[in-house]
Amino acid sequence: MDKNEYLQKIEATISEGTFKDNWNSLSAFEVPKWYQNAKFGIFIHWGLYSIPAYDSEWYSRNMYIEGSKAYEHHLSIYGHPKDFGYKDFIPMFLAEKFDADEWAELFKKAGARYVMPVAEHHDGFQMYKSSISHYNTYEMGPKRDLLGEMKVAYEKQDLNLCVSSHRAEHWFFMSHGKKFDSDIKEPLAPGDFYWPAMPEPDHHDLYGSHPTDEFLEDWLIRCCELVDQYQPRVFYFDWWIQTAAFKPYLKKFSAYYYNKGEEWGMPVAINYKHDAFMIGCAVPDVERGQFADLKPYFWQTDTAVAKNSWCYTENNDYKSADEIIRDLIDIVSKNGSLLLNVGPRADGSIPNEDKNILLAIGKWLDVNGEAIYDTSFWRIFGEGPTQVKEGQFTDGDTKIFTSEDIRFTIKESFLYATVLVYPENGVVHITSLKDKSHHFHGLIKDVQVLGFDDKPEWNRTEDALTITTVNVQSASPVVFKIELD
Repeated sequence: MDKNEYLQKIEATISEGTFKDNWNSLSAFEVPKWYQNAKFGIFIHWGLYSIPAYDSEWYSRNMYIEGSKAYEHHLSIYGHPKDFGYKDFIPMFLAEKFDADEWAELFKKAGARYVMPVAEHHDGFQMYKSSISHYNTYEMGPKRDLLGEMKVAYEKQDLNLCVSSHRAEHWFFMSHGKKFDSDIKEPLAPGDFYWPAMPEPDHHDLYGSHPTDEFLEDWLIRCCELVDQYQPRVFYFDWWIQTAAFKPYLKKFSAYYYNKGEEWGMPVAINYKHDAFMIGCAVPDVERGQFADLKPYFWQTDTAVAKNSWCYTENNDYKSADEIIRDLIDIVSKNGSLLLNVGPRADGSIPNEDKNILLAIGKWLDVNGEAIYDTSFWRIFGEGPTQVKEGQFTDGDTKIFTSEDIRFTIKESFLYATVLVYPENGVVHITSLKDKSHHFHGLIKDVQVLGFDDKPEWNRTEDALTITTVNVQSASPVVFKIELD
């Protein structure tokens, strides 16, 4: 590839398109309607780090930190990093059991509406055919365009293909290997797998370890190549793009991508963390956490079926399906969407634990999906005593919801009230719908319960809307479909 030619193409697309590379222009972005309606997507962390299946997807960094558990594990299993480095996992990554159609069928059964594979993680190995680097799955390892196969399979199942790029962090991700005798040695040049391996900045440092223009241009071209080759519906960025050096390039990418979406006649969106974008220019994402209250803007949570790792590791600490379903309900009630990660094994098979969780979520959505898909938020997100902790990395502890915790969504003339923990006595009190409530002054025409034959009895007083069922028993959340008049 002629990089200068590609950079000129990017500039021309920005110059000729509606969106320019400044916040004023990018603020004209509108969240695609399909995305707001989808509510549930699948995230996929799969790559070279799936081979050691140890520690986490940060294995490529941690194995070069002397004394770390990943380093000690690497010594005992593979040998010293000077003799067996991270690059030596590439010939082992064969994806021999990977079947994109099987994945697509599973994600469809899970009730997902969009799927977001990590196209390139911090380690710098591309899971797709690329003209930027030889270190990709088309030229090495399985010698297949894995992302291309996914695109074809997902589109057959009417699933929207999205992509995630974590390339920005590669600036420093392999740097610890330079501190001792390992296979990461200078001189490193553009195109090398480990390049540039610069000193790692403080996690919250927005200005230090400033990437060079050469690295930033390489980052920009990699992102635009993904856009051009795979036409993703959403493009997700991990952290560190909020740093000062990335801002001009981030604006260029955004203008290029949004203009391409217009050119394709296909609305697209970008996910970001922290304050990488001005509010309203893209969709904010909360990593492993949620908002405590309803937001006036659309947002997304990304979390995983496992609490300890994004990728497949042995002995993952899994969440329960009901725990994830309750989070999905809570997030949607607050104008959000859930992006749920699974971690396939290196060979491309998805562990049974991940499959069973996805299928249980899909089974619940088959019955109750009308309270999730294509809905909007109500005047309040819900009621109940349980306070959801706000912010990223807050999902490590299971939330203990009660039968008083209820979440609302609305569609057409129906208000959906989802009881997160259904009471054994079958009696539910919804105080927000009491007579003369300051949240709702209208009339209630009818009440149904989804997935059960019971015809609920209901009564509205000055204390609450009380709904009583006789035969409803469920360990999972139960949805009442309330027709308003």
